[in-house]
Order: sequence, then structure tokens, then C-alpha cells
Amino acid sequence: MFSYDEAFSRNLGWLTAAEQDSLSRKRVAIGGLGGTGGHQLLTLCRLGVGAFNIADFDTFDLPNFNRQAGAAVSTLRRPKIDVLADMAKDINPQLDLRVFPKGITDGNVSDFLRGVDAYVDSLDYFAFDARNLVHKACAERGIPAVIVAPLGMGAAMINFLPGGMTFEEYFRLDGQSDFKRAVRFLVGLSPALLQRTYLVDASRVRLSDHAGPSTAIACQLCGGVAATEVLKLLLKRGKVYCAPWGVQFDAYRNRLTRTWRPWGNRNPWQRLLVAIGLRRLARTQGAHARAPV
Repeated sequence: MFSYDEAFSRNLGWLTAAEQDSLSRKRVAIGGLGGTGGHQLLTLCRLGVGAFNIADFDTFDLPNFNRQAGAAVSTLRRPKIDVLADMAKDINPQLDLRVFPKGITDGNVSDFLRGVDAYVDSLDYFAFDARNLVHKACAERGIPAVIVAPLGMGAAMINFLPGGMTFEEYFRLDGQSDFKRAVRFLVGLSPALLQRTYLVDASRVRLSDHAGPSTAIACQLCGGVAATEVLKLLLKRGKVYCAPWGVQFDAYRNRLTRTWRPWGNRNPWQRLLVAIGLRRLARTQGAHARAPV
């Protein structure tokens, strides 16, 4: 027989009994259940968060095996949202789980964010339109948003809190091509670019194909880091750094850095990094657009 109190009793000590009870009544929205979203969902489940809104329209395939929670021979071609929902309910059968199998759209973003205490952005790296849509909606509704992205063998984090700098004010993606948005998003996520020194084959970065190298190391780190930020937000304790502050940890280099980029990608240093990134990637990717950044 399942018992919530017994299942999550080993959280106590790091959490008070009152805090654990509070988590059982919190709702977290997670957009995307691929590289990082599945790990983040399952980690938050094991913390005892009691309700989730989850969105994903994709199915598991062989290229997902190197990093994604739920990717296995037994789940090939199955919808990720169904697999992860089953895994989450196996951890906590009492979960209040709302599923959005068509992803996040103009038509359902309000329902997706209804009653939500925090949002975790785990959308595909190149899902810029959906990402802009949901972050704008979070800002309008006063919902804190957490991004923890896998880069190399590490994780890069940036938070957007109610009343603070918004996603668009920081990244400045509006009106840009997908190629330029990809570069701006990368530089905004990791101004320190800790991962740049050990990429051994740059030809594997294929922006035109919406593809790039990835590791399970990074994705599992993202699960823990994002869950920690959500925990602090839900319990209202612990320091939460938000844009224009960011944090990146690289396990391969054993490096942790905290960055501060006032004006986000409008910062002169960021503009330089974006320009350099555009030129370098344009050479390796065969891209031709070099409009001002």
C-alpha cells in the first residue's frame, strides 16, 4: 500500500515535515520531456511535489538513448508524455497529473499554466516560438520560470522571476532568424562558455538540422539543478539568482562560475560574443546571414 509520508520520509532533515506537506500541494509545469525534462520531472516527483502539468508531442527514438529518461527498447515509438507519466505515477500514484500531448500552443498555454506555482523550461533547444510564447505568458501571470540547459558535460542555469528581467529582455530573440536565435540563446545561457574547450568534433554541431552533440552527464545534472531551484522557489527559502545573473557548472572541467550580464544580450560583451559565434558557426555550418547583432 502506497503512503506519501513514508515514501518521501527520507527527504526530512533537509526538509521539515511542514515543507514536505507543502510540496505535496504544489503544481509545477514542465515544457518538454526529452533531454532534460524527464529527469527534472522524476527528480521533482521524488522530492514529493504533488501535481504537474507536462507537455510534449514527440515519441522516443534511437538517438534519444544516450541521454533521455524513459528512452529504452521497450519504449521505442511510444509518446514521451505517456512513458514519463507512467514513470512519475509509479513513484507517486497519488500525483495530480495534467498532460498536454500536443505540446504548448497559443490555444492551450493558458490551460498549461493554470494553477501553476513554477515553470521549468525543458523545451527542445530550437523550439524558439513555443519558448517565447510560454515565457511571455509566465511573465504576465507572475509565474517564476527556470531554465537549466545541458551544455557539454555541465549545466547552465538562468531564472526569470516575477517583476524582474524577462526572457525577451535578456535573450533578445524577437525578429531574428533561427540561426541567429540559436547563437543568441547559447551565448545568453552560458556567457562563460565553459564547455567550449573540449568539443572534439565541431562538425557534429548542425544548426541547420536542429542537431548537436549531447551527454547523459549534462542532462542528469540539469535534473538536480532545476529541481533545486524549483524547491527554493516553492518553499521560499534559499538564494535564487535570476536574470541578468546566471550560473554554469561544468563537471568535465570541475568549474563553477556565476555570471552577471546587465542588459542581457544587449551587454557589449555579449554582443561581441554573439558576433564571434555567428561568424565561427557561419563558417562551419555554411550559413550566410551576418546581419548586425
